[in-house]
Amino acid sequence: MNEKRPPQNIDAEQSVLGALFLDREAIPRVARLLKPEDFYLEAHRKIYEAILTLDEAGEPVDLLTVTNYLQEKKLLELIGGVTYVASLVNVVPTAANVEYYARIVEEKAILRQLIEVAERIAGLGYEGSEDVERLMDEAERMILELAARRSTGLFVSIKEILQQIFEYIEERYRNKGTVSGIASGFADLDRLLCGFQPGDLIIIAGRPAMGKTSLGLTIAHQVALQHQVPVAVFSLEMSRAQLVQRMLCAEAMVDQQKVRSGYLSTEDWARLTKAAARLAKAPLYIDDTAILSPRQLRAKARRLQAEKGLGLILIDYLQLMQGSRRAENRQQEIAEISRSLKGVAKDLNVPVLALAQLSRSVEQRQDKRPIMSDLRESGCLAGETLVQLASGHRVPIKDLVREKQPVKVMALNEITWKLEPAAVSKVWCTGVKPVFRLCTQLGREVRATANHKFRTLEGWKCLGELQPGEFIALPRSLESDVFWDRVVSIEPDGIEEVYDLEVPGHHNFVAADIIVHNSLEQDADVVMFIYRDEYYRPDTEKRGIAEIIVAKQRNGPTGLVELAFLKEFTRFMNLAKEEVPGGPE
Repeated sequence: MNEKRPPQNIDAEQSVLGALFLDREAIPRVARLLKPEDFYLEAHRKIYEAILTLDEAGEPVDLLTVTNYLQEKKLLELIGGVTYVASLVNVVPTAANVEYYARIVEEKAILRQLIEVAERIAGLGYEGSEDVERLMDEAERMILELAARRSTGLFVSIKEILQQIFEYIEERYRNKGTVSGIASGFADLDRLLCGFQPGDLIIIAGRPAMGKTSLGLTIAHQVALQHQVPVAVFSLEMSRAQLVQRMLCAEAMVDQQKVRSGYLSTEDWARLTKAAARLAKAPLYIDDTAILSPRQLRAKARRLQAEKGLGLILIDYLQLMQGSRRAENRQQEIAEISRSLKGVAKDLNVPVLALAQLSRSVEQRQDKRPIMSDLRESGCLAGETLVQLASGHRVPIKDLVREKQPVKVMALNEITWKLEPAAVSKVWCTGVKPVFRLCTQLGREVRATANHKFRTLEGWKCLGELQPGEFIALPRSLESDVFWDRVVSIEPDGIEEVYDLEVPGHHNFVAADIIVHNSLEQDADVVMFIYRDEYYRPDTEKRGIAEIIVAKQRNGPTGLVELAFLKEFTRFMNLAKEEVPGGPE
C-alpha cells in the first residue's frame, strides 16, 4: 500500500529560492513568512539558510557566494552540487511573484505541522493519563501555537494607522453623542462609557445582596431585546430555569414571591404572558454549566458566534470559574482567569461582562462604598516602607503616590531568578488597616498587613500564614539573584494608613530589602461597583437607589451613575430624564 506523501510543493520552493538569487530586496519579504524548516526538501532548507546567513552578514547573495558558503560547510555535494544550485537561478524569470510562491510554501508547511500536532495529540490520548484536564490544556496549547503563526503581527506605517484613526474620529464627529459600543440600556451609564466596547473586559462587582446578578441580567436582556444583539449568558450559580424565571419576572414587573407561592392575579398572568412573548424574540443564549474554565467558555462562545452571531458575553460570576492551569493559590488562579477572559474579549472582539464578588474588607470600613483594593484583595505596606527604585534610590511607598513621572522598581523575574527593572502602573493608599512587624535573622524588617505576600521556598505566602523559622526571599544585590533569610518574629504593630503598588507582569517588587508581592494585575478595561445605601442604612434618603461607581475606565473618565433598584422585581431602571441619542428607545 502506498504511503501518503506529506503536503509539499517542490516547484514553489524552487521558485522562492530562484527569486532570491535574482533580487536581494526580496529576501526580507520572504524572511518574514518563511523559516528554513518550512521547506520540505532538506537541500532547499540548507540553501535558504545559506542565503539568510549571507544576507544578515551583509555579504553579497548570488550563485558564487552561496555555493562557496555551502562548500565551506561541507554541504554542497549533499544538496546536489553546483549544478543543482545553478538550476534554481533559471526557474523563474522575475522575483515579482516571490511572496505568492512563499505563501504556497508556508501553507504546505502549516499543513505538515498540523498533521504532526494531530499525531502528538493522538499520542497524548493513548497515554491514558488520569489528568484529562492537563492533556486537554496541552492539546489546546499546541493548536493555539500553530494558529498563532497565521496571526503574527506585521509592522504598519504610522500613516496607515493615522488614516484609520481619522476615519474613526470623523465617524464619531458625524454621530456625536451616540453610543459607540454596545448600549447597556441605562442612559447615564452609556453617556459615561459610550457603551461597552468590543474587546473590553468589564467587571461589575459588589458585596452579596447588592444586586450584581440583577444588574448583569438586566443589561443582558436589554441589549438582546432592545437592540437584537446576540448575548451569551454563562450562569455558574443559577440553573437556566432559575435565571429565566428571574428575567421573566423582572421584565413583567411581577414579584418573584408571587410566582413561588402561586398567588398570581389576573393582571400578573397578563404581564407574564406579554413579557414571555417579548423575551422569546430576544437573541439571548444561556449556558448553566456549573464548572467552567476560560478555555471551555472560549470554545462555547466561539461556536455560538459562528452559528448565531455574538455581541456580548455575561459571566455570573467570576470567582465561580475554574482556572485552566494549577496555581499556587486561589488569588493567582483568579488572576489567571481574569487574564484569560480579557483574551476571550480580544479574540472574539466582543465585550465580556464578568460579575465579581467583593472581599469582606468593605464591611470593615465606616464608608461601605467599594474601592479598587476590595476587588484585588491585596496586601499592603506601611507608608514609610522604602521601595527600591531601578535608579538605585530608595523611596517611601507613600511618597510614590504623588510621583508624576513614570516609576520603575526592581522586581524578581521568577523564570530567570534575576532582579530587573519593572514599570509601576499604579500606587495608592488602600486605607487604614492593622499592620504587623516582620523581622528576619539578618535584621531586615518590614511592616505590612496580614494578607501581604512574601516569597518563601514553597511559593508566595501571606504574612498571616508565615511562621518563625520559615525562609523568605531577599535580594542579594541589584541585577543579581536572591538569597534566603529566616523569619525570626511576626508581631502586631498598630493600625495606620497602608499602601500598595501594581507591577504588571512581575507582580512583585523590592521593599525594605525584601522581595514582596504586589496586588494582582487587574486586566479589566472597566471596573464598576454596586453600592446601595439602604442595605446598610434602612433610614437613608436614597431608598430604592443604587450607585454604580465606575472606578476604572482604561480609555475614559470614571464617575458615578445612579439607577433605580426595584428589589421586589430584582430589576434596575433608568433615573435619567433624557435618553442617550441613538440609545435605547
